Amino acid sequence: MWGSFAAPAVGLLAALAAAPSPPPSPPVDATPVLTSTPFGTLPGQQVTHTVTLSGDGTLTGTRVTFTTTVDLDGVTARADPGRCTASARTVVCDLGDLRLSPTAAPPRITVSGRVRPGAPPGTVVRNRVDVTAAQFAATGARTASNAYLLPGSTAAPTATPPASPVMAGEVTPPGRSSRVPAVAAVGAAIAVAVAAAALLTRRRLRRRHGPPPDRL
Repeated sequence: MWGSFAAPAVGLLAALAAAPSPPPSPPVDATPVLTSTPFGTLPGQQVTHTVTLSGDGTLTGTRVTFTTTVDLDGVTARADPGRCTASARTVVCDLGDLRLSPTAAPPRITVSGRVRPGAPPGTVVRNRVDVTAAQFAATGARTASNAYLLPGSTAAPTATPPASPVMAGEVTPPGRSSRVPAVAAVGAAIAVAVAAAALLTRRRLRRRHGPPPDRL
């Protein structure tokens, strides 16, 4: 009796073992692209970060995380499709299940805010995007980033107007410097030296020729 049941069971197991296994799911081609406008935004200026996700395939449980190394004031975030939660340095957007196609519009995330004043010159501003999904569990998140060096504040330097020069012969009002220009001082010194030389020459001529004779 048991032999009559054993033979079909063995045949069934052999058939299942010989059946080909289903092919593995093809890898999903998904590439995030991060654009920051204007690039190199200074403290006090408005900036907009745009993330697009292009590729081909299906993603399950897609999440996009945007981070930056400077604080943003008045942060707003919008995902199409999906929804976002935002803070000064981190934005997390849940996009759910996505079907990516080269012919369809890619999912888009827009993050806007004002770079908080006070960051010192030389600060490295680094913006980064991480995309996670069930299909990336083995290979890791897809990332994109950009960075720039903060040169300084947006405040323009205060220009000091040049002082009006005091010309020779000009009457100096009270409170202004009464220094004579260097050219006028040098000219006066030369005039004094010439007069002194002329007087010395006349004295030497008188000593050489003696006193003039008395007139009759």
